[in-house]
Amino acid sequence: MFDKILIANRGEIALRVIRACREMGIASVAIHSTADEDAMHVRMADESVCIGPAPSSASYLSMPAIISACEITGAQAIHPGYGFLSENAGFVQMLEDHGITFIGPRAEHIRIMGDKITAKDTMKALGVPCVPGSDGGVDDVADAQKVAAEIGYPVIIKATAGGGGRGMKVAQDEKGLEVAFRTARAEAKAAFGNPDVYIEKYLQRPRHIEIQVFGDGKGRAVHLGERDCSLQRRHQKVLEEAPGPVITDAQRAHIGQVCAEAVAKISYAGAGTIEFLFEDGEFYFIEMNTRLQVEHPVTEAIFGVDLVRQQILVAAGEEMEFQQDDLSIRGHAIEVRINAEKVPGFTPCPGRISQYHAPGGLGIRIDSALYDGYSIPPYYDSLIGKLIVHGRDRREALARLDRALGELIVDGVDTTVPLFRDLLQEPDIQSGNYSIHWLERWLDRKYG
Repeated sequence: MFDKILIANRGEIALRVIRACREMGIASVAIHSTADEDAMHVRMADESVCIGPAPSSASYLSMPAIISACEITGAQAIHPGYGFLSENAGFVQMLEDHGITFIGPRAEHIRIMGDKITAKDTMKALGVPCVPGSDGGVDDVADAQKVAAEIGYPVIIKATAGGGGRGMKVAQDEKGLEVAFRTARAEAKAAFGNPDVYIEKYLQRPRHIEIQVFGDGKGRAVHLGERDCSLQRRHQKVLEEAPGPVITDAQRAHIGQVCAEAVAKISYAGAGTIEFLFEDGEFYFIEMNTRLQVEHPVTEAIFGVDLVRQQILVAAGEEMEFQQDDLSIRGHAIEVRINAEKVPGFTPCPGRISQYHAPGGLGIRIDSALYDGYSIPPYYDSLIGKLIVHGRDRREALARLDRALGELIVDGVDTTVPLFRDLLQEPDIQSGNYSIHWLERWLDRKYG
């Protein structure tokens, strides 16, 4: 087992890893930029190292600085959290070259899943159902028109190196295809330095369902059910729940087994999430995230496991502490992402927290790095906390979420808390009757 782990991240996810390390008796090292010297993860870690100025490109994305911090402190392993370098295969290779363990999958698996076309081809070969679409990239408008005619309109054009909704455009018919194709390529080039795109059938009213998988890197893997992440704005998740309100036990068992067998075949190591669109009882693969997800706490809540602990164990060459037969769902969990943003524009609102009070009580968990007097810097993501509730069933979880949101106090900045309080009054949210398009349409109706 490791004696010391460096966390190559900030905010609530850095705190999450520090807590797991402390429970396992492992010393933790926090890294931080000059803008984060008063951050909670810096205060909570056993050691801390400043690795650069405020911009993430000069600090949290600086591979040489992070490796130097490892060498200075004697950290044997790095936990990347999510975002930043968590899915950077080059970083993983660099760590290996320096004899530092990456707490996550091997570089080859990150490379495979980091390219949407390669990931789709790989999953198709492993027996995972995929959305009908092009076989590889589409180079020009004529090819795009041919593919679209074969699979039928509407279609969606996606960047092969994409993420976060960038480089994605929908064409309802042939007339709109050329503009969508050229726009998607331009966005992909600007955002990722890679203009390559591919085409898929655009589903009309799908849900976003993701399967949590975990592999030991030696050919054994399990699944930990699904999360429903359908409540989204501009392809960014807003609320996640587990289990999915429309997934049957039979569907869960089938797709879970398919996913677990797929990652076992490639000897995948650690946590991963296989994401699907789900419509009319069918699952269609869209991508795999080779890291811990922001929404992992809802899975932890219903299965009673610590996914970060398991990541550390597997990275250290030890065995997972459970097998598939040990995993059973208990109750229902929901997570909402609390962002420092002003609704309805969702513009970031950095600033000083004048008062902070976390909700409590049975079934309540909040992952946040806030404290009274903390100043949210303007340089990073606007996520300031995750409120997770767990109940015996979905109805109880919703009631607890409503109570917890009423108790939560974050003064000094605008947040998305009022949005969630409004959403909980909606019959579709209460019943679970929503798709990935529901929230944007609701926002349009409410705010124009």
